[in-house]
Amino acid sequence: MPFLSFSQKLSFSSMVCEYQVNPLGIDIPSPRLSWKFNTTATNVMQTAYELRVALDSAALKKGKELIWQTGKVKSDQSVHVVYKGPELASSQRYYWQVKIWDNKGNSSGWSKCSFWETGLLKPADWTAAWIKSNLPADTVDGPSPMFRRAFEIKKSVKSARLYITSHGVFEAYLNGHRVGNDYFAPGWTSYNKRLQYQTYDVTAMLNKGNNAAGVMIGDGWYRGHLDKWKNIYGTDLALLFQLELSYTDGTKETIGSDNQWKSATGPILSSSFYNGEVYDARLEKKGWNLSTYNDKNWQSVAVIEENKANLVAPEVAPIRKHEIFHPVKLITTPKGETVIDFGQNLVGWVVLKVKGKAGDVITLQHAEVLDKDGNFYTTNLRHAKQEMKYILAGNTQETYEPHFTYQGFRYIKLEGFSGKPDTSGIYAVALYSDMKTTGSLNTSNPLLNQLQHNIQWGQKGNFLDVPTDCPQRDERLGWTGDAQAFSRTAEYNMDVAGFFTKWMKDLSADQHEDGAVPWVIPDIMAKTSAGVAGWSDAATIIPWSLYQTYGDQRILEQQYGSMKAWVDYIMQKSNDNLWNTGFHFGDWCFYSPSPTDDSGRAAVTDKYLIAQAFYINSTQLLINAAEVLGKQDDVKRYTALLDTIKKAFVKEYVSPNGRLVSGTQTAMALALSFDILPEELRPQLAKRFVQNITDYGNHLTTGFLGTPYLCHVLSRFGYDDMAYILLLQDTYPSWLYPVTKGATTIWERWDGIKANGELQDPSMNSFNHYSYGAIGDWMYRVMAGLNTDETQTGYKKIRIAPHPGGKLNMVAAELETLYGKVKSKWQVNNGKIVLDIVIPPNTTAEITLPKSAQAVVTENDKPLKSNSGENDKKVLVGSGTYQYTYNYN
Repeated sequence: MPFLSFSQKLSFSSMVCEYQVNPLGIDIPSPRLSWKFNTTATNVMQTAYELRVALDSAALKKGKELIWQTGKVKSDQSVHVVYKGPELASSQRYYWQVKIWDNKGNSSGWSKCSFWETGLLKPADWTAAWIKSNLPADTVDGPSPMFRRAFEIKKSVKSARLYITSHGVFEAYLNGHRVGNDYFAPGWTSYNKRLQYQTYDVTAMLNKGNNAAGVMIGDGWYRGHLDKWKNIYGTDLALLFQLELSYTDGTKETIGSDNQWKSATGPILSSSFYNGEVYDARLEKKGWNLSTYNDKNWQSVAVIEENKANLVAPEVAPIRKHEIFHPVKLITTPKGETVIDFGQNLVGWVVLKVKGKAGDVITLQHAEVLDKDGNFYTTNLRHAKQEMKYILAGNTQETYEPHFTYQGFRYIKLEGFSGKPDTSGIYAVALYSDMKTTGSLNTSNPLLNQLQHNIQWGQKGNFLDVPTDCPQRDERLGWTGDAQAFSRTAEYNMDVAGFFTKWMKDLSADQHEDGAVPWVIPDIMAKTSAGVAGWSDAATIIPWSLYQTYGDQRILEQQYGSMKAWVDYIMQKSNDNLWNTGFHFGDWCFYSPSPTDDSGRAAVTDKYLIAQAFYINSTQLLINAAEVLGKQDDVKRYTALLDTIKKAFVKEYVSPNGRLVSGTQTAMALALSFDILPEELRPQLAKRFVQNITDYGNHLTTGFLGTPYLCHVLSRFGYDDMAYILLLQDTYPSWLYPVTKGATTIWERWDGIKANGELQDPSMNSFNHYSYGAIGDWMYRVMAGLNTDETQTGYKKIRIAPHPGGKLNMVAAELETLYGKVKSKWQVNNGKIVLDIVIPPNTTAEITLPKSAQAVVTENDKPLKSNSGENDKKVLVGSGTYQYTYNYN
């Protein structure tokens, strides 16, 4: 339902600032405002808007004390309208309203008041000091330090804001109540260059009189275990806490972290993302975050000099709790283990209610799968323990919920229970970045529906502030190759604008001076771990994809220097216009019939061919960005480069008859997708491509780099039937094979569980690894036909062009865009097709009706006036709901 309606004609359904509703604590100097509106009419376009901004909501509603107003602006722009008023001040709330006019002669009236509130915009705004504990035990894998301070408020509080960050991950409390509902704050960034701080409205949490603040900090990403390293960013956990109070009498006061704080250790004996948490409830300090607590035995803290110039406000939604899963089965394995199955491979933790004696130890271990014999299996976790130990205090009933760890699991093994566990007191909680679900896709094929489910849960489980490769073993890093392969699919499933905008800033921050892009972002590896094809190209692929989905030119402006530096790096590493130097991963996890293939069936693609292909693609994307940004000198320069490096590819890797030196699906998919070959050679290569698939028994053979392009290339060159054959293939290797083996997420390997039930090599066998889920892009964009125009991006102009096939009789996709919901649904039954399309206000759409050239088409039960010919009919429409029906053969 819209949140208000000023008339029966127009109503606002959403108002956002920088992709957020009423954001608190932003630091963008010129924030952008966007709105959606509803209308019962069709073909509605906004023709004008007016914005006004004030510091007081009551005055704004009266149109008084305005600090900025646009007047009536003739424009259909309703997305990313830039604030151009006076310079923003720190810690200030700005209220805004919008009024619009449409092409039907209607006006909306003023919207309700929305707001954005700035954070601390300058380093000098931070008056609090960084503090750390003086506790000898405060070391990596040691107890989590606790910080507290009591303070008195003598006046009536009008408003209160807490600005807080840490080295490590924190939980903050005021007067015994947890501040916020986010987890693992301040998140993970390139800490030395960009450290996020959080802003909380804590007005209602304070009392006139005595108050207390408490903060616990865990190792987190700052000094905890990451891959084979620890203490990567430093050895000391630290706190920066600034509570700003505004009183009703107009005065202000700041309570900050300083030498008046105290510290101690408590019940969290250790915490680690990889290894889990050890919690001794006997060591709980009851009331430690209340003003009445006696802290005489706590230690004084040390004030330290730390950087404040690197502090930034978040652009990504925080990690929060989401779905809850109750046990679906209590299992006693052949080995006698007590195991709970939650029915879904998820990322988060388990909440436990238990009774017992003081000192009893309950141990929970986490796993993704059971082995062939049905026993608990953790070998694929490598060195990650994924283990919780809870030591009981001995109360009548105790509830344990972890603090500074997360695990990837479907199963848990229970130890320490006397008798059969009561599963009614045990449940799992999913944790992931709080991204709104934007897309849905449903078909008449249950296996495809499960595949879509698996794709979505692969994204949920790996989008915890950064796009990780996997969430369970001793890795969990922001691998660039995985992220770029999956980014367009991710943009369909969820609102990832802020998520990727933040991550791309870290990519720029960690990019080497010579332009090399690290393998993982944030970068924790050696300086030599950078500059590889298909991984480092995240620098160009993701910004362009975000621009396509969100129409966000600022992301191109933000990343353009990084994009250009990456292409220039490749240029410097090339010989005779060929990128044929250095280490490359190649087409990771490609098909091979056996570890020691002697049949020649392994789909090995020349790594330098792949490198040259991605060099060409990144150069093209850089040209695209330069054109959007009006950088004509760069357009000319890199267009000339593009022509040169394409010719170099053809000379080095293509025979005169168009055969590639690597005759693999990946090589052909990249060459065709990136338009590398001369046009006259492309059709025959597409035929070779199809023949290769046929030669492998209608199976794919691609790895991480080739897979995203497979079905797109097939459909582009007229081979929809083969695209569907690949999509619906359910034997190894295929997308549906894991589904037939009970997968609830996307696997790292095509055969993580082999046909005989044995498990793949445990050194690299994640069962929650989203890369192969990149097929979701084709399912939305081609199968359902829901796409944006490439020039009027962000779904300002929508392209609906479904490709029915695969013996499916129904496919339905929906996407919540920045303008509203788009829907594309097709049904084929008894030789007739029905297309149901929804187009939101302030957009237009081109609808391509498949196999309609000679058909008699009805639109909303009326004959469609459209020219017939050899090609499919195309219909240009405005907003509204449409149904097309015609005979379909």
